[in-house]
Parts: sequence; C-alpha cells; structure tokens
Amino acid sequence: MRVLFMCTANSCRSILSEGMFNHLAPAGFQAVSAGSFPIGQVLPRSLSTLQKHGLAIDGLHSKGNDAFANNPPDIVITVCDKAAGEACPVYFGPELKAHWGLEDPSEVHGDEAAIDAAFQATLMRIGERCQAFLDLPFHSLSREQLKAELDRIGTL
Repeated sequence: MRVLFMCTANSCRSILSEGMFNHLAPAGFQAVSAGSFPIGQVLPRSLSTLQKHGLAIDGLHSKGNDAFANNPPDIVITVCDKAAGEACPVYFGPELKAHWGLEDPSEVHGDEAAIDAAFQATLMRIGERCQAFLDLPFHSLSREQLKAELDRIGTL
C-alpha cells in the first residue's frame, strides 16, 4: 500500500509524516510526500528532528504531486491545518483521501527550545496516527470503513 502525505510546501509536516510512516511501516507499505506548491527544499529542522529520533532522512526532498503521475498512491492524506485557515492541497484522482490536520511547527516563534518542542510534538502526533493507521485490519475493511477509520485517526 502506497500512502501520499500532502501539504503546501512539502518541507515540514508531509516530510515528517513520510519519514515516520516509513520508519514504522512493515513490508508492503510505503509513504511518499508532496506539496501543492513545493518550495524545493526540506526545512533543516524537519530533517534534524527525524534524525534525533533515529529515523532515516535519505531521499527526503520537496516535490509536487506530479512526481507520482506514473506511480499513483492508494491513499492520499493531507496534513495542512484547516483550523488555521490554511489552504489544503487538492489531489485529483480516484485514490482514497483523508485529512489529518497538523499545526505547522515551522510557524512557531520563540527560542530554540520552544521551536524544537513544537517539532517534537508534531512528530509524536504523526507517530501516533501512523501507528493507528498501521494497526488497522485492512483485510476486513471495506473502502467506506477504511475511509471512516482514516478520518477518525485524523482526530487523534
């Protein structure tokens, strides 16, 4: 199963999601990430946060969803923050879609400790959601049930 995590810039939340999901995922599951308006670089703090938790950063880079035109995902999960009035990316296609809104830790202002804490908290929330996703009984869920479960996980 291939999961696409999307946000606007593909530099922080979607990258953290890709890294965490792939760290937790068993064989047969893979995450990729993209942005609706990719900035072309990953925030250094996103990479250092992943590394601090022993997660691989090899191959993580900012890209648009056109990078997957020839190998589309099975599921698309947006991680933008609608509650903050942020525009979420739209992915056109038949893939199952869900929204797991996350506040953008790169928008946190303060000292280094406060910013690091925001990145850590975001990564931990992503980890909880990814583990809940991977714990689902995929073989016994209909498409509608899977969609409902993905939506529920987005509220964790």
